[in-house]
Amino acid sequence: MNIKTFKYVDYLWDEQKAAALGDDQIALFLYRSNILGTDLRITNYGGGNTSCKTVEKDPLTGKDVEVMWIKGSGGDIGTLTRAGIAGLYTDRLRNLKNVYQGLHDEDRMVGLFNHCIYDLDSRAPSIDTPLHGLLPFAHIDHLHPDALIAIAAAEDSEAVTREIWGDTMGWVPWQRPGFDLGLQLEKCLAENPGIRGIVLGSHGLFTWGDTSFECYINSLEVIEMASEYIARKIKENGTVFGGQKVTSLPADQRKSQAATLMPLLRGLCSSHRRMVGHFNDSEAVLEFINSHDLERLAPLGTSCPDHFLRTKIQPLVLDLAPDQDLSDPRATLKKLEPAFEQYRAEYAQYYENCKRDNSPAMRDPNPVIILFPGVGMFSFSKDKQTTRVASEFYINAINVMRGAEAISAYTALPRQEAFDIEYWLLEEAKLQRMPKPKTLSGKVALVTGAGGGIGKAIADKLAEEGANVVLTDVAEDRLQEALSTYKRDVAAAVTCDVTDRESVRRAFSEACLAFGGVDILVHSAGLAISKPLAETSEKEWDLLQDVLVKGQFELAQEAVAVMRKQNLGGDIVSIASKNGLVAGPNNVGYGTAKAAQQHMVRLLAAELGPEKIRVNTVNPDGVIVGSKIWEGEWAEGRAKAYGISVEELPAYYAKRNLMNEIIYPEDIANGVYAVVGILDKTTGNIVNVDGGMANAFVR
Repeated sequence: MNIKTFKYVDYLWDEQKAAALGDDQIALFLYRSNILGTDLRITNYGGGNTSCKTVEKDPLTGKDVEVMWIKGSGGDIGTLTRAGIAGLYTDRLRNLKNVYQGLHDEDRMVGLFNHCIYDLDSRAPSIDTPLHGLLPFAHIDHLHPDALIAIAAAEDSEAVTREIWGDTMGWVPWQRPGFDLGLQLEKCLAENPGIRGIVLGSHGLFTWGDTSFECYINSLEVIEMASEYIARKIKENGTVFGGQKVTSLPADQRKSQAATLMPLLRGLCSSHRRMVGHFNDSEAVLEFINSHDLERLAPLGTSCPDHFLRTKIQPLVLDLAPDQDLSDPRATLKKLEPAFEQYRAEYAQYYENCKRDNSPAMRDPNPVIILFPGVGMFSFSKDKQTTRVASEFYINAINVMRGAEAISAYTALPRQEAFDIEYWLLEEAKLQRMPKPKTLSGKVALVTGAGGGIGKAIADKLAEEGANVVLTDVAEDRLQEALSTYKRDVAAAVTCDVTDRESVRRAFSEACLAFGGVDILVHSAGLAISKPLAETSEKEWDLLQDVLVKGQFELAQEAVAVMRKQNLGGDIVSIASKNGLVAGPNNVGYGTAKAAQQHMVRLLAAELGPEKIRVNTVNPDGVIVGSKIWEGEWAEGRAKAYGISVEELPAYYAKRNLMNEIIYPEDIANGVYAVVGILDKTTGNIVNVDGGMANAFVR
């Protein structure tokens, strides 16, 4: 096979990069892992495992010993680094066979892996450790390719394995990962010497090689052969999933329906904890959800453990027409609630039917994956990365079902087997070890004027405390520059003119598509015009009113509409000014608009309090450093009025407040965080962040 012409997998080995690593086998193993992990057809985020074995000096005896280096628990091969692997004495790991007592002893064995540690900086060894350690090969890949799992999940999996690879591949029936599965792999190799890999029933693939490159090529070749076989079967069958039953809406209409529906779904999915959403209407998704076989296949659930651990045992399929009128949230909710109640009841029954005496308590019974024929797939989980990955895993599951059905028939794991993995005590222990969620984890904030200055500082702070942030601004270039400062799955950006109602509506629609809804609105967009009455034009007056007051009104209307759909409460924060409280000359337009913002906050707080939607004001003063308002004419005008230079303004303004402090955008951001993240029973309030201005004291 020409290694440069793979059709169904990506050949990514760069000879120059590999050569630069020399004979460092650990570095080459990490390189192989990373390039394998970039192709989601090969293995998804967090899925699979890779390893290598090297000869090292024992620090106690000085003798040469074999050490196995393997991805640690909870890692991802696509992003694996030296810090994410475990190094274990291979002979000690194999000697665990002498103390293994059988399937009932699996959990104890995981604890014994720690007695095999060679590298004291090791990550906790994963459950897959013995599967690699009991095989003799220098480099091993355990992957979850869609094509291989399709073969592994076909009802005649063993026969299909023989048909494709003859006697060059082994086959082991489904068994939960653990020490005994390692023994089964060892036995399979002993009974079939010379094989190039092993198919794990309903699970995945093991392949190996003497070098990292040979292992990589072996993995790609095996996956390519499986993919070619499935493609041929699909072509022979002529149809996929029984053919199309439902016609998709056009792309723009799908997104419109999704954006309208997502806050309602998010509210229903958040009955136990607040969830973040993700939407996918890719071709693979639409082919499945629009098919005749959806009704039969969806309830079966997934086969690979990595799939259902992230997607739950099965999805919820919505009984809605693609073009369903969703304009009345109450009417739509009335249609959705029975389906959610049934799903929760069925999940509770699944738990009761399968639980063991020592099973952990039942977890959140809400669906993770929701399918809307003709529109797309929604996923909801604790944060954006988790929900996006759940979506990716269900697409893997769709690909598996597609392939298995083309081969013969798809078979899912029995419910008891699935339960025993989902509620495995070791899995529960892993969940318990996870870091405590940040204060704003699971919340979504839309911030106006976030292209820089105060708005960007606010978005940064909210993201730092766990929120997903939707950045809006009128300046596209500043907006994209701001967005580039965030890691993946943290932020989204949409151009928004707060004086344009349609632009505001589009911003909230994009926020719903990106994250499922909105919990926090911060109106930070603004401008400053300081002139005496006679010199203030009507155009300037209208601009201040439109941006600061009308913009706040329209933003609040859209935000509240989304928050009411979610029924999770919410926060609205207005970034006003000391000038809304303090009367001074030459400021009639700006001061009036800021006062209107402040009073609107009080009015909205009084109206929305019973719905747990809290509305507060943060009042800055003299934020010069890093503030967009102080760029250009405003700063120059203030400096001229005080007879100082622009550079002297920060220190000059600091002298005006009681604490003699310069006020920065980050100080305003802290004020916003206080009212949305800490003062959870505060509404209708004004929080001054000005270093102490006696004439601006509220009381």
